[in-house]
Amino acid sequence: MLAAMSTNTASLAIRNAQVVLPSGTVFTDIGVRDGTIVELAQPLTGQYAEQLDARGLTALPGVIDTQVHFREPGLEHKEDLATGSLAAIAGGVTTFFEMPNTKPNTTTRALLLDKLARAAGRAWADHAFFLGATTENAELLGSCEDLAGFAGVKIFMGSSTGTLLVPDDDHLRAALRHGTRRVAVHAEDEQRLRWLAEHVPATRPHDHPLRRDVESARLAVARLLDLAGETGRHVHVLHMNCAEELEVLRKHPARRLATGEVTPQHLTLSAPECYDRLGNLAVMNPPIREERHRLALWAALRDGTLTCIGSDHAPHTREEKSKPYAQAPSGMPGVQTTLPLLLNEHAQGRVTLAEIALWTAQRPAQIYQIAGKGALALGLDADIALCDLGKVHALQEREIRSRCGWSPWTGIALQGWPVMTVLRGQIVFRDGEPVGTPRGKPATCGAPVDNVGRHAR
Repeated sequence: MLAAMSTNTASLAIRNAQVVLPSGTVFTDIGVRDGTIVELAQPLTGQYAEQLDARGLTALPGVIDTQVHFREPGLEHKEDLATGSLAAIAGGVTTFFEMPNTKPNTTTRALLLDKLARAAGRAWADHAFFLGATTENAELLGSCEDLAGFAGVKIFMGSSTGTLLVPDDDHLRAALRHGTRRVAVHAEDEQRLRWLAEHVPATRPHDHPLRRDVESARLAVARLLDLAGETGRHVHVLHMNCAEELEVLRKHPARRLATGEVTPQHLTLSAPECYDRLGNLAVMNPPIREERHRLALWAALRDGTLTCIGSDHAPHTREEKSKPYAQAPSGMPGVQTTLPLLLNEHAQGRVTLAEIALWTAQRPAQIYQIAGKGALALGLDADIALCDLGKVHALQEREIRSRCGWSPWTGIALQGWPVMTVLRGQIVFRDGEPVGTPRGKPATCGAPVDNVGRHAR
Protein backbone atom coordinates (compact mmCIF):
# COMPACT_ATOMS: atom_id res chain seq x y z
CA MET A 1 0.00 0.00 0.00
CA LEU A 2 1.41 3.39 -0.98
CA ALA A 3 0.97 5.99 1.75
CA ALA A 4 0.26 9.58 0.78
CA MET A 5 3.14 12.05 1.01
CA SER A 6 4.05 15.58 0.01
CA THR A 7 6.29 16.29 -2.97
CA ASN A 8 8.66 18.80 -1.35
CA THR A 9 9.83 16.84 1.65
CA ALA A 10 13.45 16.96 2.82
CA SER A 11 13.31 13.46 4.32
CA LEU A 12 11.57 10.25 3.31
CA ALA A 13 11.42 6.69 4.59
CA ILE A 14 10.56 3.99 2.05
CA ARG A 15 9.59 0.92 4.03
CA ASN A 16 9.09 -2.79 3.36
CA ALA A 17 10.29 -2.89 -0.27
CA GLN A 18 12.37 -5.56 -1.92
CA VAL A 19 15.49 -3.52 -2.69
CA VAL A 20 18.00 -4.33 -5.44
CA LEU A 21 21.40 -3.35 -4.01
CA PRO A 22 24.80 -3.81 -5.67
CA SER A 23 25.49 -6.53 -3.09
CA GLY A 24 22.22 -8.38 -3.65
CA THR A 25 18.46 -8.17 -3.36
CA VAL A 26 17.11 -7.79 0.19
CA PHE A 27 14.00 -6.70 2.02
CA THR A 28 14.94 -3.47 3.73
CA ASP A 29 13.98 0.15 4.26
CA ILE A 30 15.48 3.17 2.54
CA GLY A 31 16.11 6.41 4.41
CA VAL A 32 16.44 9.54 2.30
CA ARG A 33 17.51 12.97 3.44
CA ASP A 34 17.95 16.02 1.19
CA GLY A 35 17.73 13.82 -1.90
CA THR A 36 20.44 11.37 -0.83
CA ILE A 37 20.24 7.81 0.51
CA VAL A 38 21.43 7.96 4.13
CA GLU A 39 20.19 4.61 5.47
CA LEU A 40 19.59 1.11 4.16
CA ALA A 41 18.37 -0.86 7.14
CA GLN A 42 15.34 -2.43 8.75
CA PRO A 43 14.35 -0.82 10.98
CA LEU A 44 15.65 2.64 10.12
CA THR A 45 17.22 4.49 13.02
CA GLY A 46 16.65 8.04 11.83
CA GLN A 47 13.54 10.18 11.96
CA TYR A 48 11.88 10.96 8.63
CA ALA A 49 9.20 13.53 7.90
CA GLU A 50 7.37 11.41 5.32
CA GLN A 51 6.66 7.68 5.17
CA LEU A 52 6.04 5.49 2.14
CA ASP A 53 4.88 1.90 2.63
CA ALA A 54 6.16 0.05 -0.46
CA ARG A 55 5.16 -3.43 0.68
CA GLY A 56 4.84 -5.74 -2.33
CA LEU A 57 7.01 -3.53 -4.53
CA THR A 58 10.59 -3.84 -5.73
CA ALA A 59 12.96 -0.88 -5.63
CA LEU A 60 15.40 -0.69 -8.53
CA PRO A 61 17.84 2.16 -9.14
CA GLY A 62 16.35 4.73 -11.48
CA VAL A 63 17.20 3.95 -15.08
CA ILE A 64 19.93 6.03 -16.74
CA ASP A 65 19.06 6.17 -20.43
CA THR A 66 22.23 7.24 -22.21
CA GLN A 67 20.70 7.60 -25.68
CA VAL A 68 17.52 9.55 -26.39
CA HIS A 69 16.42 11.93 -29.13
CA PHE A 70 13.99 14.45 -27.63
CA ARG A 71 13.98 16.55 -30.84
CA GLU A 72 14.20 20.04 -29.33
CA PRO A 73 14.92 22.50 -30.83
CA GLY A 74 13.49 22.40 -34.32
CA LEU A 75 11.57 19.11 -34.42
CA GLU A 76 9.07 19.62 -31.64
CA HIS A 77 6.22 18.18 -33.68
CA LYS A 78 7.78 14.78 -32.89
CA GLU A 79 8.89 15.40 -29.29
CA ASP A 80 10.30 18.02 -26.96
CA LEU A 81 12.19 18.04 -23.68
CA ALA A 82 9.00 18.17 -21.62
CA THR A 83 7.13 15.35 -23.36
CA GLY A 84 10.22 13.17 -23.79
CA SER A 85 11.27 13.50 -20.16
CA LEU A 86 7.70 12.82 -19.03
CA ALA A 87 7.80 9.57 -21.01
CA ALA A 88 11.11 8.87 -19.27
CA ILE A 89 9.81 9.16 -15.71
CA ALA A 90 6.69 7.19 -16.68
CA GLY A 91 9.10 4.35 -17.48
CA GLY A 92 11.26 4.61 -14.36
CA VAL A 93 14.00 6.62 -16.10
CA THR A 94 15.48 9.26 -13.79
CA THR A 95 18.42 10.46 -15.93
CA PHE A 96 18.62 10.86 -19.70
CA PHE A 97 21.40 11.78 -22.14
CA GLU A 98 20.08 13.59 -25.21
CA MET A 99 21.57 13.47 -28.69
CA PRO A 100 22.71 16.43 -30.85
CA ASN A 101 20.87 15.83 -34.14
CA THR A 102 18.28 18.55 -33.63
CA LYS A 103 17.67 21.69 -35.72
CA PRO A 104 20.11 23.29 -35.47
CA ASN A 105 22.51 20.48 -34.64
CA THR A 106 24.14 20.90 -31.22
CA THR A 107 27.69 21.58 -32.45
CA THR A 108 28.87 24.51 -30.31
CA ARG A 109 29.04 25.44 -26.65
CA ALA A 110 26.40 28.12 -27.18
CA LEU A 111 23.96 25.62 -28.67
CA LEU A 112 24.56 23.18 -25.82
CA LEU A 113 23.95 25.96 -23.30
CA ASP A 114 20.72 26.72 -25.13
CA LYS A 115 19.55 23.13 -24.58
CA LEU A 116 20.41 23.31 -20.90
CA ALA A 117 18.40 26.52 -20.63
CA ARG A 118 15.45 24.91 -22.41
CA ALA A 119 15.53 21.98 -19.98
CA ALA A 120 15.51 24.18 -16.87
CA GLY A 121 12.08 23.97 -15.25
CA ARG A 122 10.74 21.74 -18.05
CA ALA A 123 12.66 18.45 -17.83
CA TRP A 124 11.09 15.89 -15.51
CA ALA A 125 14.35 13.93 -15.11
CA ASP A 126 18.00 14.77 -14.58
CA HIS A 127 19.81 15.22 -17.87
CA ALA A 128 22.91 15.81 -19.94
CA PHE A 129 23.43 16.69 -23.60
CA PHE A 130 25.90 15.57 -26.26
CA LEU A 131 27.90 17.87 -28.50
CA GLY A 132 27.84 16.69 -32.11
CA ALA A 133 31.06 16.22 -34.08
CA THR A 134 31.35 17.42 -37.68
CA THR A 135 34.18 17.57 -40.20
CA GLU A 136 34.70 21.22 -39.24
CA ASN A 137 34.41 21.54 -35.45
CA ALA A 138 37.08 19.21 -34.03
CA GLU A 139 38.80 22.02 -32.13
CA LEU A 140 35.52 22.87 -30.34
CA LEU A 141 34.81 19.39 -29.04
CA GLY A 142 36.55 19.85 -25.71
CA SER A 143 34.94 23.21 -25.03
CA CYS A 144 32.08 21.98 -22.83
CA GLU A 145 33.88 19.69 -20.42
CA ASP A 146 33.59 22.21 -17.60
CA LEU A 147 29.78 22.22 -17.79
CA ALA A 148 27.35 20.27 -15.63
CA GLY A 149 24.93 18.71 -18.09
CA PHE A 150 27.57 17.91 -20.71
CA ALA A 151 27.47 14.20 -21.55
CA GLY A 152 30.29 14.08 -24.07
CA VAL A 153 30.80 14.08 -27.84
CA LYS A 154 28.60 12.16 -30.28
CA ILE A 155 29.98 11.02 -33.64
CA PHE A 156 27.94 9.67 -36.56
CA MET A 157 30.31 7.62 -38.71
CA GLY A 158 27.43 6.79 -41.04
CA SER A 159 24.55 8.98 -42.18
CA SER A 160 21.32 8.37 -40.29
CA THR A 161 18.30 10.68 -39.84
CA GLY A 162 20.20 13.94 -39.33
CA THR A 163 22.97 15.87 -41.08
CA LEU A 164 25.78 15.19 -38.61
CA LEU A 165 28.47 13.04 -40.20
CA VAL A 166 32.19 12.27 -39.73
CA PRO A 167 32.71 9.64 -42.46
CA ASP A 168 36.49 9.42 -42.98
CA ASP A 169 39.42 8.43 -40.78
CA ASP A 170 41.23 11.78 -40.96
CA HIS A 171 38.30 13.74 -39.53
CA LEU A 172 37.46 10.96 -37.09
CA ARG A 173 41.04 10.98 -35.83
CA ALA A 174 40.89 14.76 -35.39
CA ALA A 175 37.65 14.50 -33.41
CA LEU A 176 39.11 11.85 -31.11
CA ARG A 177 42.18 13.98 -30.44
CA HIS A 178 40.19 16.91 -29.02
CA GLY A 179 38.75 16.50 -25.53
CA THR A 180 39.01 13.86 -22.83
CA ARG A 181 35.47 12.53 -22.20
CA ARG A 182 34.26 9.21 -23.58
CA VAL A 183 32.95 9.61 -27.14
CA ALA A 184 29.63 8.01 -28.10
CA VAL A 185 29.61 6.70 -31.67
CA HIS A 186 27.01 5.62 -34.21
CA ALA A 187 29.21 3.07 -35.97
CA GLU A 188 28.18 2.37 -39.57
CA ASP A 189 30.66 2.72 -42.42
CA GLU A 190 29.54 5.58 -44.69
CA GLN A 191 31.39 4.39 -47.79
CA ARG A 192 29.75 0.98 -47.46
CA LEU A 193 26.31 2.57 -46.90
CA ARG A 194 26.68 4.64 -50.07
CA TRP A 195 27.64 1.57 -52.09
CA LEU A 196 24.66 -0.35 -50.72
CA ALA A 197 22.33 2.54 -51.53
CA GLU A 198 23.34 2.26 -55.18
CA HIS A 199 23.27 -1.52 -55.46
CA VAL A 200 20.50 -2.81 -53.14
CA PRO A 201 16.87 -2.08 -54.07
CA ALA A 202 14.75 -0.32 -51.44
CA THR A 203 11.14 -1.38 -51.87
CA ARG A 204 9.94 -2.50 -48.41
CA PRO A 205 10.96 -2.46 -44.74
CA HIS A 206 12.35 -5.98 -45.04
CA ASP A 207 15.12 -4.53 -47.23
CA HIS A 208 16.44 -2.36 -44.42
CA PRO A 209 18.95 -4.87 -42.97
CA LEU A 210 20.31 -5.35 -46.49
CA ARG A 211 20.65 -1.62 -47.15
CA ARG A 212 22.60 -1.26 -43.89
CA ASP A 213 24.26 -4.64 -43.73
CA VAL A 214 26.38 -6.45 -41.16
CA GLU A 215 29.59 -5.50 -42.95
CA SER A 216 28.82 -1.78 -42.61
CA ALA A 217 28.69 -2.25 -38.83
CA ARG A 218 31.73 -4.52 -38.61
CA LEU A 219 33.90 -2.21 -40.73
CA ALA A 220 32.96 0.86 -38.71
CA VAL A 221 33.65 -0.72 -35.33
CA ALA A 222 37.03 -2.00 -36.53
CA ARG A 223 37.98 1.45 -37.87
CA LEU A 224 36.81 3.17 -34.70
CA LEU A 225 38.75 0.88 -32.37
CA ASP A 226 41.89 1.19 -34.48
CA LEU A 227 41.71 4.97 -34.07
CA ALA A 228 40.80 4.74 -30.39
CA GLY A 229 43.94 2.72 -29.83
CA GLU A 230 46.00 5.18 -31.86
CA THR A 231 44.69 8.27 -30.03
CA GLY A 232 44.12 6.73 -26.60
CA ARG A 233 40.53 8.04 -26.55
CA HIS A 234 37.74 6.17 -24.76
CA VAL A 235 34.79 5.34 -27.03
CA HIS A 236 31.29 4.00 -26.51
CA VAL A 237 29.71 2.12 -29.43
CA LEU A 238 25.98 2.77 -29.51
CA HIS A 239 23.17 0.39 -30.53
CA MET A 240 25.36 -2.59 -31.38
CA ASN A 241 23.31 -4.95 -33.49
CA CYS A 242 25.17 -7.89 -35.02
CA ALA A 243 27.36 -10.81 -34.03
CA GLU A 244 30.25 -9.81 -36.30
CA GLU A 245 30.81 -6.38 -34.74
CA LEU A 246 30.63 -7.94 -31.28
CA GLU A 247 33.57 -10.15 -32.19
CA VAL A 248 35.58 -7.09 -33.20
CA LEU A 249 34.82 -5.41 -29.87
CA ARG A 250 35.54 -8.59 -27.92
CA LYS A 251 38.99 -9.21 -29.42
CA HIS A 252 40.38 -5.82 -30.40
CA PRO A 253 43.68 -4.70 -28.81
CA ALA A 254 42.03 -1.38 -27.83
CA ARG A 255 39.25 -3.19 -25.94
CA ARG A 256 40.14 -1.56 -22.61
CA LEU A 257 39.16 1.83 -24.07
CA ALA A 258 35.81 0.73 -25.46
CA THR A 259 32.34 0.05 -24.13
CA GLY A 260 29.25 -1.06 -26.02
CA GLU A 261 25.52 -0.45 -25.78
CA VAL A 262 22.45 -2.33 -27.04
CA THR A 263 18.83 -1.24 -27.38
CA PRO A 264 15.76 -3.08 -26.08
CA GLN A 265 14.56 -3.18 -29.69
CA HIS A 266 17.56 -5.22 -30.80
CA LEU A 267 17.18 -7.49 -27.76
CA THR A 268 13.48 -8.24 -28.18
CA LEU A 269 12.71 -7.97 -31.91
CA SER A 270 14.10 -9.93 -34.84
CA ALA A 271 13.72 -10.02 -38.62
CA PRO A 272 11.69 -10.82 -40.60
CA GLU A 273 8.90 -11.07 -38.00
CA CYS A 274 9.19 -7.46 -36.81
CA TYR A 275 8.87 -6.13 -40.39
CA ASP A 276 5.97 -8.50 -41.12
CA ARG A 277 4.11 -7.21 -38.06
CA LEU A 278 5.17 -3.58 -37.76
CA GLY A 279 6.27 -2.51 -41.24
CA ASN A 280 8.00 0.87 -41.21
CA LEU A 281 7.46 1.18 -37.46
CA ALA A 282 10.24 -1.39 -37.01
CA VAL A 283 12.72 0.52 -39.19
CA MET A 284 15.63 2.03 -37.26
CA ASN A 285 19.33 2.66 -37.79
CA PRO A 286 21.15 0.33 -37.38
CA PRO A 287 18.50 -2.22 -38.37
CA ILE A 288 16.79 -4.98 -36.46
CA ARG A 289 18.39 -8.17 -37.80
CA GLU A 290 17.82 -11.92 -37.81
CA GLU A 291 17.42 -14.05 -34.70
CA ARG A 292 21.06 -15.16 -34.58
CA HIS A 293 22.10 -11.57 -33.96
CA ARG A 294 19.50 -11.07 -31.22
CA LEU A 295 20.81 -14.13 -29.39
CA ALA A 296 24.41 -12.95 -29.84
CA LEU A 297 23.52 -9.60 -28.26
CA TRP A 298 22.08 -11.28 -25.16
CA ALA A 299 25.20 -13.44 -24.87
CA ALA A 300 27.41 -10.36 -25.17
CA LEU A 301 25.53 -8.60 -22.38
CA ARG A 302 26.02 -11.57 -20.11
CA ASP A 303 29.75 -11.99 -20.79
CA GLY A 304 30.50 -8.27 -20.40
CA THR A 305 31.27 -7.53 -24.05
CA LEU A 306 28.25 -5.23 -24.08
CA THR A 307 28.19 -2.85 -21.17
CA CYS A 308 24.73 -1.29 -20.94
CA ILE A 309 21.27 -0.85 -22.42
CA GLY A 310 20.03 2.45 -23.91
CA SER A 311 16.69 3.02 -25.59
CA ASP A 312 17.74 5.10 -28.62
CA HIS A 313 14.32 6.72 -28.21
CA ALA A 314 13.82 8.26 -31.66
CA PRO A 315 10.19 9.31 -32.18
CA HIS A 316 8.58 10.18 -35.47
CA THR A 317 4.92 10.87 -36.20
CA ARG A 318 2.66 8.17 -37.58
CA GLU A 319 2.23 10.27 -40.70
CA GLU A 320 5.99 10.31 -41.28
CA LYS A 321 6.26 6.59 -40.64
CA SER A 322 3.36 5.80 -42.98
CA LYS A 323 5.20 7.07 -46.05
CA PRO A 324 6.64 4.52 -48.52
CA TYR A 325 9.64 2.73 -47.04
CA ALA A 326 12.29 4.66 -48.97
CA GLN A 327 10.84 8.00 -47.77
CA ALA A 328 9.98 7.11 -44.17
CA PRO A 329 12.40 8.16 -41.38
CA SER A 330 14.20 5.58 -39.27
CA GLY A 331 13.71 5.31 -35.52
CA MET A 332 11.18 4.31 -32.90
CA PRO A 333 10.23 5.46 -29.40
CA GLY A 334 11.42 3.46 -26.40
CA VAL A 335 12.29 5.50 -23.30
CA GLN A 336 9.01 4.58 -21.57
CA THR A 337 9.22 0.84 -22.29
CA THR A 338 12.84 -0.18 -21.61
CA LEU A 339 12.23 -1.14 -17.99
CA PRO A 340 8.90 -2.93 -18.57
CA LEU A 341 10.48 -4.99 -21.36
CA LEU A 342 13.35 -6.02 -19.09
CA LEU A 343 11.02 -6.77 -16.18
CA ASN A 344 9.04 -9.00 -18.52
CA GLU A 345 12.28 -10.82 -19.39
CA HIS A 346 12.80 -11.26 -15.65
CA ALA A 347 9.28 -12.67 -15.26
CA GLN A 348 10.14 -15.23 -17.94
CA GLY A 349 13.26 -16.25 -16.02
CA ARG A 350 15.69 -14.92 -18.61
CA VAL A 351 17.36 -12.10 -16.62
CA THR A 352 17.86 -11.30 -12.96
CA LEU A 353 16.95 -8.11 -11.15
CA ALA A 354 20.65 -7.60 -10.45
CA GLU A 355 21.39 -7.72 -14.18
CA ILE A 356 18.68 -5.16 -14.91
CA ALA A 357 20.14 -2.80 -12.30
CA LEU A 358 23.65 -3.39 -13.65
CA TRP A 359 22.82 -2.77 -17.31
CA THR A 360 20.44 0.17 -16.86
CA ALA A 361 21.99 2.09 -13.95
CA GLN A 362 25.33 0.95 -12.53
CA ARG A 363 27.18 0.49 -15.81
CA PRO A 364 25.86 3.68 -17.47
CA ALA A 365 27.04 5.62 -14.41
CA GLN A 366 30.46 3.97 -14.67
CA ILE A 367 30.78 4.55 -18.41
CA TYR A 368 30.19 8.29 -18.12
CA GLN A 369 31.35 8.66 -14.49
CA ILE A 370 28.06 10.29 -13.48
CA ALA A 371 28.27 11.89 -10.05
CA GLY A 372 25.81 10.54 -7.48
CA LYS A 373 24.08 8.07 -9.79
CA GLY A 374 23.97 4.40 -10.64
CA ALA A 375 22.86 2.36 -7.62
CA LEU A 376 20.83 2.23 -4.44
CA ALA A 377 23.73 2.88 -2.09
CA LEU A 378 24.61 5.14 0.79
CA GLY A 379 25.61 8.62 -0.33
CA LEU A 380 24.10 8.37 -3.81
CA ASP A 381 21.02 10.16 -5.12
CA ALA A 382 17.71 8.58 -4.16
CA ASP A 383 16.70 7.87 -7.76
CA ILE A 384 14.34 4.91 -7.50
CA ALA A 385 11.96 2.99 -9.76
CA LEU A 386 9.39 1.24 -7.57
CA CYS A 387 8.06 -1.70 -9.57
CA ASP A 388 5.23 -4.19 -9.28
CA LEU A 389 6.79 -7.42 -10.56
CA GLY A 390 3.44 -9.20 -10.66
CA LYS A 391 1.55 -6.60 -12.65
CA VAL A 392 0.50 -7.87 -16.09
CA HIS A 393 -0.49 -5.04 -18.39
CA ALA A 394 -0.65 -4.20 -22.08
CA LEU A 395 0.40 -0.63 -22.85
CA GLN A 396 -2.43 1.46 -24.29
CA GLU A 397 -1.95 4.40 -26.63
CA ARG A 398 -3.59 6.76 -24.12
CA GLU A 399 -0.78 5.88 -21.66
CA ILE A 400 2.03 6.83 -24.04
CA ARG A 401 3.66 10.05 -22.90
CA SER A 402 5.82 10.62 -25.98
CA ARG A 403 4.34 13.19 -28.36
CA CYS A 404 4.58 10.70 -31.23
CA GLY A 405 1.74 8.74 -29.60
CA TRP A 406 2.71 5.23 -30.65
CA SER A 407 4.92 2.35 -29.54
CA PRO A 408 5.93 -0.99 -31.08
CA TRP A 409 4.71 -2.64 -27.86
CA THR A 410 1.16 -1.32 -27.54
CA GLY A 411 -1.35 -4.08 -26.90
CA ILE A 412 1.32 -6.60 -25.87
CA ALA A 413 0.92 -7.94 -22.33
CA LEU A 414 4.08 -7.54 -20.26
CA GLN A 415 4.63 -8.66 -16.67
CA GLY A 416 6.40 -6.20 -14.38
CA TRP A 417 5.84 -2.42 -14.47
CA PRO A 418 7.23 0.63 -12.71
CA VAL A 419 4.39 2.15 -10.68
CA MET A 420 6.23 5.03 -9.01
CA THR A 421 9.34 7.00 -9.87
CA VAL A 422 11.38 8.84 -7.24
CA LEU A 423 13.91 11.48 -8.30
CA ARG A 424 16.39 12.59 -5.65
CA GLY A 425 13.98 11.59 -2.90
CA GLN A 426 10.80 13.11 -4.34
CA ILE A 427 8.01 11.29 -6.12
CA VAL A 428 7.72 12.57 -9.67
CA PHE A 429 5.41 9.93 -11.18
CA ARG A 430 2.72 7.83 -9.48
CA ASP A 431 -0.46 6.00 -10.48
CA GLY A 432 0.03 6.83 -14.14
CA GLU A 433 0.42 10.57 -13.65
CA PRO A 434 3.24 13.07 -13.00
CA VAL A 435 3.45 14.54 -9.53
CA GLY A 436 4.25 18.20 -8.92
CA THR A 437 6.25 20.18 -11.44
CA PRO A 438 9.39 19.27 -13.45
CA ARG A 439 12.49 19.27 -11.23
CA GLY A 440 15.18 17.66 -13.37
CA LYS A 441 18.63 19.21 -13.17
CA PRO A 442 21.91 18.79 -15.07
CA ALA A 443 23.91 15.65 -14.31
CA THR A 444 27.66 15.93 -13.83
CA CYS A 445 29.92 13.56 -15.78
CA GLY A 446 33.64 12.92 -15.41
CA ALA A 447 36.80 11.53 -16.96
CA PRO A 448 36.44 7.96 -18.29
CA VAL A 449 38.11 4.87 -16.85
CA ASP A 450 39.41 1.71 -18.53
CA ASN A 451 37.76 -1.70 -18.73
CA VAL A 452 34.20 -0.83 -17.71
CA GLY A 453 32.21 -4.06 -17.89
CA ARG A 454 34.97 -5.92 -19.69
CA HIS A 455 34.80 -9.04 -17.58
CA ALA A 456 31.81 -11.14 -16.67
CA ARG A 457 30.66 -10.83 -13.09
